[in-house]
Formats: sequence, structure tokens, C-alpha cells
Amino acid sequence: MTKEVTTDPEHHAAKDYRDPPPAPLFDLGELRLWSFYRALIAEFVATLLFLYVTVATVIGHKKQGDACNGVGLQGIAWAFGGMIFVLVYCTAGISGGHINPAVTFGLFLARKVSLLRAVLYMVAQCLGAICGVGLVKAIMKQPYNSLGGGANQVAAGYSKGTALGAEIIGTFVLVYTVFSATDPKRNARDSHVPVLAPLPIGFAVFMVHLATIPITGTGINPARSFGAAVIYNRDKVWDDQWIFWVGPFVGALAAAAYHQYILRAAAIKALGSFRSNPSN
Repeated sequence: MTKEVTTDPEHHAAKDYRDPPPAPLFDLGELRLWSFYRALIAEFVATLLFLYVTVATVIGHKKQGDACNGVGLQGIAWAFGGMIFVLVYCTAGISGGHINPAVTFGLFLARKVSLLRAVLYMVAQCLGAICGVGLVKAIMKQPYNSLGGGANQVAAGYSKGTALGAEIIGTFVLVYTVFSATDPKRNARDSHVPVLAPLPIGFAVFMVHLATIPITGTGINPARSFGAAVIYNRDKVWDDQWIFWVGPFVGALAAAAYHQYILRAAAIKALGSFRSNPSN
């Protein structure tokens, strides 16, 4: 049996959750806060670690040569999903655990973060990604250069339109999961069902990788794709790079609109109607 949740102002005392106020579009006051710079550092380090572990896993698997050796496609997907689970768990209380410009963009559209924070998060994430892939190249230089550098590109047999669609849908799944797992209304309503938010987010990344590794290598994170492209720096990688920015940003926009302005608005309206007329 779920807890009753209301947003009716007349029943404010009975309200068992609180929506944070919308973040201001511009908030220069954040620049005076140490917590803001601590969050940027957390995003940089988390994205660095994410790229180091995941790209090293990709290169290590390809180095085996035989498809039956190494971690395989499922192992690569687990590396991405597992690292997101670990890093979101570690950084959620510091920066929100975005580790992805598309997630940051979606949260900005939902007014969860200011424009200043969103832009600087994206910069920190991209720099962290470049450094993370740079570490992989420094440690595994020969296989890194010869085995594709863990860079995303459209696989043979797939069109750019197909790849773009895969990135949009994959990012939609991820960002929609982020919104659902962190919704304060849902947490209040389903508090009897304990859910560790990083877990469904990590599983979303895992499942999307299973579906789209054969198509694009799975981007759904512009920083991940950009960092690998900068360090690998081959022509084909840059030819497809736009897909790994446009796709995730469109997917994030769609997920933010769907969750915030369709699902959540409908749920709040339904709860308000039930509260005013419980006989229904």
C-alpha cells in the first residue's frame, strides 16, 4: 500500500515530501561557495575514473584477439554500468553525481541546476574524460593506438541516422531513469520500498550498452565520446562526433519533457483530485 502524497496548498501540513525550488537561471553567488568548486572537482575526478576504467576494459578485451576471451560485450557493459553505480553513489552528495553532460543538460532543463553550474559541470566532465583516456593511452599505448582507442563511431552496416536514433533512445532511457530515481515525490510515496538511486541508474547504463554497443559503441555521454576522440584523434572518429553530442542532448531533452511536464504533472494533478474527492 503506497503512502498518500499531496501537493494541495490547503493541506500543506499533510504533505510528506518537498520539491526544491527551481534553480535560478543565473546564480553568480555560486562562485563564492567552496561547495561549488568541490562539486566541480568531484565531477572532474569521477569522469576521469569512469573513462579510465571503462576504456581500459574495452582495450583490454580487444587485445585478447579471440572473441571468446576477455570480458566480452556483457563485461564491457558491466564496466560502464558498474562504474556509474559506484561513482554516482560516491559523488551524489557532493555534486549530484552527473558524470555526463547529457544528464546535466536534462537537469538544467528541469531547473534542477543553474546555467552557470550546468556549463561548468560540462567543462569539468569533458576535461576529466580527456585525462581519463589519456591515462589509458599512457599505460596501454601500443594496444590503445592499434585497437581504436575506445572511441565511438558508427559501426559498419549502420547509417548515421540509425546511429543517431540509437543515441537518442539510449540517452532517453538513462536520463528518464535519473529523473525517476531522484524524484522526491516518488521517494515519499514509495518510502516503504527502499531504492538506492545509483542502482537503477547503473542498470540503465548497463542495459543501454547491451543494446547499442554493436551500433555506435554506445555514447549516451558526450564527455565519454569527446574524451576518447581527443586522445585517439583519427579522422573517422571526428566524422561521427556530432552524433554523440546531438543524440544525447536530444534524448535528454525528450526525457526531461516527458518526466517533468507530462508524467509528473499528470501525477500531481491526479493526486490533487484524489485528495479533494477521496470517494473516487
